[in-house]
Amino acid sequence: MSAETLISKIRSGEYDVAFARLYGEAQVAAQRDRYICAVEGFAATFGEDGGELRLFSAPGRTEIGGNHTDHNYGRVLAGSVNLDVIAVVRRAEGAIRVQSAGYPMDEVKLDALHPVVEEMNRSASLIRGTAARFDQLGYAIGGFEAYTTSNVLKGSGLSSSAAFEVLMGVILNYTYNDGRVSPVEIAQIAQYAENAYFGKPCGLMDQMASSVGNIITIDFADPAAPVIEPVDFDFASTGYALCIVDVGGNHADLTDEYAAVPGEMKAVAASLGVPVLRQTTMAALLANITELREKHGDRAVLRAIHFLQENERVTQQVAALRAGDFDTFKKLIIASGNSSFEYLQNVYAVCNIEEQGMSLALALAQTVLDGCGAWRVHGGGFGGTTQNFVPLDKLDAFKATIEQVFGEGSCHVLSIRPCGGVCLDAMPAV
Repeated sequence: MSAETLISKIRSGEYDVAFARLYGEAQVAAQRDRYICAVEGFAATFGEDGGELRLFSAPGRTEIGGNHTDHNYGRVLAGSVNLDVIAVVRRAEGAIRVQSAGYPMDEVKLDALHPVVEEMNRSASLIRGTAARFDQLGYAIGGFEAYTTSNVLKGSGLSSSAAFEVLMGVILNYTYNDGRVSPVEIAQIAQYAENAYFGKPCGLMDQMASSVGNIITIDFADPAAPVIEPVDFDFASTGYALCIVDVGGNHADLTDEYAAVPGEMKAVAASLGVPVLRQTTMAALLANITELREKHGDRAVLRAIHFLQENERVTQQVAALRAGDFDTFKKLIIASGNSSFEYLQNVYAVCNIEEQGMSLALALAQTVLDGCGAWRVHGGGFGGTTQNFVPLDKLDAFKATIEQVFGEGSCHVLSIRPCGGVCLDAMPAV
């Protein structure tokens, strides 16, 4: 299918069912235009001729509960959102070439899939790592050309990197493996690429939420076989909006800050005789707290306390949602945010104490929403985004307050997406 034919199919409404499912009925027309622009970008980059074009999408995610618990085999509550990375793709020989709108092209040759030091912290490493892991696991790999565009803001806490990794996995899955690689395994492959090739020691929550989709709770007690359960709850029925506030913080050079969180938690766990905190208890920590403070420092101990309490809080959040008890859920959201600020200490970076936009955003949220809403740090932290549950009758006031400080468009009103990474051409017609 040529670019001209694909554009004609999009314009005629052949993808409208898929667009409505991924983005909502109100966004269908806008998504038609967005995908047409992506096809035009592909044709301008790679040319019209060469084979069938296909459409792919992988969503960003919102972490609802379980802040920095996944990397110590804990529980999380998360959902995919209606912001995503999309790709127009065509099979090719010998190499993967990805042109992301606004960035230099990445080219990865498939005869050399070992990690490349010069690629660390670059998207090429994620492409190479994904292909390498597919190959290691015995799945087919091959070249392709892709033009991608994203509305998942980098550094937004909605995990643009996980969406990109999952997208690469979904492309290889449907281009060379007939879709037989499961969403769970694609998430694990994506995590491997980020850990071993990109150089960031992330957990698995971001990739799993993007790949599996909808609202899910994940128990990583056995990370090789995480237990994933849907959470049947309609946020839209509560009369609250889910708002992500992007404070515009700079995430550059913060890898060490992020790496210290799992590193300190695992160091405490090791002193308690286990590899991760999920395998110990608060009682064991308190019984050894003097020695732990001396060996690892107070911050590491506080971060361990956060994990042990936050892990149980996820169970309570899931129970509250399943019981339809939104008031209890909101209280647990606030408790989670307080723990992240006071114990986990990931609201601002100690290497840049002058920049505390997230602290300010939380203070503003409490000022506007105290007594009726909820607010917390969102995602990795260190200057990224906050998550807020805002009553609809206060939404305009909340947005106005936030955008007065952080700029127009800094308050994103999101919805939960019902599915994860997809090939739109393989989605059911109804």
